[in-house]
Amino acid sequence: MPASMMESKYVPRNSNEEAILEMIASMGRVEDHTAPRMAHAEDSNSAQNVWTDRVIIIGAGPSGMATAASLRRKGIPYVLLERASGIASLWKERTYDRLKMHLAKEACELPFKAFPERYPTFITRRQFIDYLEEYARDFCIQPRFNETVQSATFDEASQTWQVQTIAVGPFAEGPRRKLVHTGRWLVVATGENAEMVLPSMPGLNEFKGTYIHSSQYKNGEAYAGKRVLVVGSGNSGMEIALDLANCGANTTMVVRSPVHILTREMFGMSTFSVAMRLTKSLPLWLVDYILVSYSRLALGDTTSLGIQRPKVGPLELKCKMGKTPVLNVGTLEKIQSGDIKVKPAVEQLMEGGARFVDGTSLEFDAIIFATGYKSTVLRWLKDKESFFGTDSLPKERACGRSWKGRNGLYVAGMCNKGVLGGTTDAQRIANHIYSTYFTGTASSAEAEA
Repeated sequence: MPASMMESKYVPRNSNEEAILEMIASMGRVEDHTAPRMAHAEDSNSAQNVWTDRVIIIGAGPSGMATAASLRRKGIPYVLLERASGIASLWKERTYDRLKMHLAKEACELPFKAFPERYPTFITRRQFIDYLEEYARDFCIQPRFNETVQSATFDEASQTWQVQTIAVGPFAEGPRRKLVHTGRWLVVATGENAEMVLPSMPGLNEFKGTYIHSSQYKNGEAYAGKRVLVVGSGNSGMEIALDLANCGANTTMVVRSPVHILTREMFGMSTFSVAMRLTKSLPLWLVDYILVSYSRLALGDTTSLGIQRPKVGPLELKCKMGKTPVLNVGTLEKIQSGDIKVKPAVEQLMEGGARFVDGTSLEFDAIIFATGYKSTVLRWLKDKESFFGTDSLPKERACGRSWKGRNGLYVAGMCNKGVLGGTTDAQRIANHIYSTYFTGTASSAEAEA
C-alpha cells in the first residue's frame, strides 16, 4: 500500500471508535478506505476512477492541513488533493522575504500544535513555513501533490461527491492522467487567495517600465535608486512600500480609498489580541472607538498625509465587508518623513509614468500592483445550491455560516478571518462529520452552527 494512502487510516483508540469501525466494516468498506480500487486505464490520458469513502479535501494550505489533522484525530479517513508540488505553496512561492505575521503567533496556530516558545510574538514567513512542514510530519499529512481539480459535482443518485482531477508525477503513473475521486464529504480549502488580481488600468500597455504583481515581489534590492509606484494600500502594499524605501527606492504609493491604519500593538499586546478580549465584554462599536482613538493618539491624523479613515469602524468593516485594517509596521513613519509619497488613484498610465486624478503626473521605472487575490472555486465546483457568490466566496461568510453547506459540502478558511478562521472551520468540520455521520449525536444547533 502506498504511504500516501496510509496517512488517514482509521486507528481505533477507544470503545466508541471501535464501534464506529465495526459499523464501517459492516458496510463492507474498511479495505476500500486503505486501498482504493482503480479502474483499468489503457493509456496515460484515459480516465481512472479512485473510489473512496474518505472525506475529500481540496487544498493543502494551512486550512486544508488543519482539516486533515482534525479529521485524523477523530479517526475519519480522508484524501488531500493539492495542485502544487508541496504544501502551503502560497506561503512558499508568493510571499515577500520580509513578511511577518501581523497577528500574534497564538492567533496563527493550527489545531493541536503550538509554536515553539523561542519564536517571537510576530513570526516570520520562514518560521511559519517551517512550522507547517513540521506540522505535516507530526500528523502524517501526505497530500496527493500535482493533482489539479477539474470539477467537483454532487451526484444525487449515489449521494456522493465526484471530483475529477488531472494528475502528473507519481500519482499519474505516467506523464499525465485523469482521475475521479468519489467521497461522501467534500471540504473546499483552496483559500481566498487562489489567483492574483491585476487591475485593468488605462495605458498599462503603453508603460515602458516593468510591472509585477505583489505575489512576484521578493525584496527591494533590485529597485535601489529606481522610481517605483506601489498600487494598493492594504497590508501588503504598505509593507512592500516600506521595504522599497528601506532599500533606497524612490517610492510612491497609491491610496485610492479610505483605510484604517492601526498600531500593531496596544498596551504591550498585539492589537488583535486586545480587540478579541474587548469584544467579549463590550459592543463592537465601542471596541472600534477604542482602537481608532488609540491609533490616532499613537500615530497622529492620517488625513493630513492623504489617507482618509473610513466612517465605519475597523472591526465592523472587517465583519461586513471582509476588509482588513492595516497594522502599521513602520510605513506611516516613512510617509510622515517624506521617504514614501502618497498619491490618489491613477487616472492614466503613460509611457514613462502615471497621471493621477488630482491632475499631477510622475515618472516611474517600475510599478508593483499590491491589488490582492481572488478565489476561483466556481471554475470547478458545480454549486447547485448557490452556496458561493459570484466572487467564488461563501455568501454568508460575514454571518459565521461559511463553513457548512448542504449535501456534505464544507468550506475551511474562506471566512475572511485568516489562519485562525481556517483553524476554527477545520475543527467545526471534523466535529460535525464525526458527531452527525458517525455517532448521530450532533444537536440541531451544531448542525446549523
